[in-house]
Amino acid sequence: MLVLILAHLVAALAAPWLVRAMGSRAFIPLSVPSLATVVYLVRQAATVHAGATDHPHHGVGHGSAGLPPAVTESWTWVPQLGMDLDFRLDGLSWLLAMVVAGVGTLVLLYCTGYFSDDEEGLGLFAGSLTAFAGAMLGLVTTDNMLVLYVFWELTSILSFLLIGHRITSRHSRSAAMEALVITAGGGLAMLVGIIGLGAATGSYSISNLLAHPPQVDALVTTSVVLLLVGAFTKSAQVPFHFWLPGAMAAPTPVSAYLHAAAMVKAGIYLVARFAPAFAHLEVWQWAVLLLGGPTMLVGAYRSLRQVDIKLVLAYGTVSQLGFLVLVVGHGTQDAARAGLVLLLAHALFKGSLFLVVGAIDHCTGTRDLRRLSGLSRSMPLLFATACVSAASMAGLPPLLGFVSKEGAYTALDPTVHGWATREGVAFLVVLVGSMMTFAYSARFLWGAFRTQRTKPATPVHAPGFFLQASPALLAVGTIVLGLASGPLLEPVVGNYASFWPASEHPLHLGLWHGWTVVLAFTLLTYAVGVVLHLRRRQVNGFQRGVAALGLPGAERGFQLTMRAVDRGALAVTGLFQRGSLPVTLGMIFVVAVAVPVGVLLMQDVPMPEHYRLMDSWAQLGVAVVTAAAGVLAALSTRRLRAVVLAGVTGYGSAALFMLYGAPDLALTQLMVESISIVVFILVLRRMAGQFPDTPRRVEKVLRVLIAVGVAGVLTLVALVSAASRAHVPASAGLLETAYTKGGGHNVVNVILVDTRGWDTMGEIAVVLVCATGVASLVFLREEVLETARVAASATRTRRTMHLEADTEGSRWLADAVNMKHTRRSAVLEVVTRLVFHSMVVWSLYVLLVGHDAPGGGFAGGLIATLALTVRYLAGEADELRAAAPVLSGTLMGAGLGLAVTTGVLGMVAGGEPLQSWVFNLDVPVLGHLHLVTPAFFDVGVYLVVVGMGVGLLTSLGAGVDQQIESERGEGHRDALSRHADDEFHRYGLRHTDRPVERPEVDA
Repeated sequence: MLVLILAHLVAALAAPWLVRAMGSRAFIPLSVPSLATVVYLVRQAATVHAGATDHPHHGVGHGSAGLPPAVTESWTWVPQLGMDLDFRLDGLSWLLAMVVAGVGTLVLLYCTGYFSDDEEGLGLFAGSLTAFAGAMLGLVTTDNMLVLYVFWELTSILSFLLIGHRITSRHSRSAAMEALVITAGGGLAMLVGIIGLGAATGSYSISNLLAHPPQVDALVTTSVVLLLVGAFTKSAQVPFHFWLPGAMAAPTPVSAYLHAAAMVKAGIYLVARFAPAFAHLEVWQWAVLLLGGPTMLVGAYRSLRQVDIKLVLAYGTVSQLGFLVLVVGHGTQDAARAGLVLLLAHALFKGSLFLVVGAIDHCTGTRDLRRLSGLSRSMPLLFATACVSAASMAGLPPLLGFVSKEGAYTALDPTVHGWATREGVAFLVVLVGSMMTFAYSARFLWGAFRTQRTKPATPVHAPGFFLQASPALLAVGTIVLGLASGPLLEPVVGNYASFWPASEHPLHLGLWHGWTVVLAFTLLTYAVGVVLHLRRRQVNGFQRGVAALGLPGAERGFQLTMRAVDRGALAVTGLFQRGSLPVTLGMIFVVAVAVPVGVLLMQDVPMPEHYRLMDSWAQLGVAVVTAAAGVLAALSTRRLRAVVLAGVTGYGSAALFMLYGAPDLALTQLMVESISIVVFILVLRRMAGQFPDTPRRVEKVLRVLIAVGVAGVLTLVALVSAASRAHVPASAGLLETAYTKGGGHNVVNVILVDTRGWDTMGEIAVVLVCATGVASLVFLREEVLETARVAASATRTRRTMHLEADTEGSRWLADAVNMKHTRRSAVLEVVTRLVFHSMVVWSLYVLLVGHDAPGGGFAGGLIATLALTVRYLAGEADELRAAAPVLSGTLMGAGLGLAVTTGVLGMVAGGEPLQSWVFNLDVPVLGHLHLVTPAFFDVGVYLVVVGMGVGLLTSLGAGVDQQIESERGEGHRDALSRHADDEFHRYGLRHTDRPVERPEVDA
């Protein structure tokens, strides 16, 4: 199964390219994975259904460990969570997979004739529909509850994309969001239920749960209720039913597949899958009856008043889903048999009818039954298809819908179980709902295909092959399975029905069971249905009268709830997010203090018994200076002074690292702190010299308390963590394995690029994202970024042609000629010329020796960034571009690409990702060379860090320079303009007497 699911994924990823190359014909190759699934299922049918008709009773719901035959496969995925890719193909999953794949194949082929080649967003639509087929296939075949949830939410997300396909339609977007909120919310509730069942059974295996149901307690009962919430939201049960008719804003193939045959069946599948284990619970029985029954009645009632034939089917689908929940969730063998046949029949006739509606809409441009006329003559094949499918929906023989309805009547027969029983109430609901089903089936057929005397025939262009073939094939399936329901379907439903004990008179599928009470109820259904159709005007008038009462509906309740949530969110945001950085940080720090303190107070935590304050007086001296600098920084009223004092705390930390014997950490901290100070100072140019706020005494005391609290909690957590160690430290043995496995003596660098290489991969990706975010804030407009690109290109050209930039300029720097003379410093330029190349060489040295000595890609990249910072401070933007004539994104992208390539090469060579490979080579002239492959990974880290530095200097340095100069120039021009206006007013001249062109002003 996994191969078939992956085939759907590959096809979905290739869909945009196929659509671009083939247009709507791309749906033909996209249907191949679903067709291959059908072939696979047919080949596995004999194995899955072997002996199903006479399979012994397993009594799973009552503690027995037997399970019906199944085809299984398993792949390890996330063993730590018990989340493996286990797939189990038994009778139930086989039938659902056949529905998903079979109907999916026909719907994908139908799209070939339904969409035009220039349909907007067709590539995304095709990919989403193909991926949805794969997700549904995984959902109905997985044997792991957590994996089931993953597929469950994938179907919700993909249905959101499919319903909202027409992004220009507000109704389409609203319907998509409504469906996503309801189904995803139900999915979250289901996830909690899954976790509860996993905790109760000790496993997330569905087959294990069915074989060994947990003992019923509060946890299991709550989990079952939450599981049903997920099923009922997905299958549009009352009060969540309104999202399904709203989703009819989607293209008709989506309605036929998702909302008739696939997505809504996921909830039915969930009920059917767990019914053997939990259908005996009272909460289950009441939930099925009190939600499934009203859903059937409400959907059928609303369907009888619709004038859009697609909405007639939509509300009919809601009704049929309630019918399915009532029967499938009933919890007896006869109901299980009837429920599966009803599920299959509904997929066939409702899928066919939706596709017929799509063809009518495509060929006539309308779905309003008041405007349609004469289609029975102009579309004879579609008319015949609709007749068969609507008759099956109404429950007429010899079609599969008749077999399924007869089975449901038999399973709930009140003459056997009694009217005052749960079966009797359910039967009464099913009987009334079936009468209305007959009526809205007739309403659909009559409204879509009748010839109205008062209206001319509706103009029709000929439907294509696929628009007629797909619904016709589904209708043929309804006929064939109805005529041969016994031999064809008994083995299929028998596998699943064997979970329950057989009744005294077990249900057998077929068209004729003699003159029975059930047949009498069927004839009564037809009679009342005919009357309802003939009295449709009176029925419509009654419904209009009820609607005029203005009774609140579920959809209105949902809208009011969402509005209340929005208002509540706005109020909470306004209360806590005031746009004040001190307030926001204060709340974060208060939470950071409150949570650990609460844990420490409520639990008995160990504390260290022995403390060692320091190893030398030098450590104490550095600590005192660092602490004093931190206190003075907090008390400072000027920004620059606070930045310098904060820098002292960073340098003090570097000194402590060095005193504790950690030169790598000290070197990195030293470089980071130096760059941080530069970045702070670059930003401070856009701010006032002093802090704008003058906090009151109460605020000062509160800030001090918060600061002391955070410091105290961090200290306490560090002590508790050290005393709470229960396992061998992760660092055990790293000193030895750093060389034997990592090929280096510097254990810190080996950890970064080898042992914890994945962590470093994530860190450099974060660095790239952060640098890009900073640049995006500065280069907010595309023209500003384009100016930076052009400037970098011009600098490269100028350097290539060796042009003399300025005859009066200094030769100490390469490209500082555009810098104002008042801002140039000969001393700084000379020093820059002397130290820049040495710093670059030092950075490369630190990079290359990092595997065996203090250094590495991070440290080397930071040193190179400092070298570029010196060039920028000496010569501003032009000098920076001369030193690094390349965009930061290029450097970071190349670095990340090199790091990823290094990890992939390990796999290509037969190892694991980011695995080390050590080579000892004798190179002429250079001598013995000890080469390790993580060195290339380290080069990637180096490039990412340098790219980050170039990005920060370009955005916060050159970008801010440009903004400052622009603002100064505009301010100067505005001052001259105001002076000119005053002079004109002084001499009594009119505004129109002013010259059109202003003289050029040197800003």
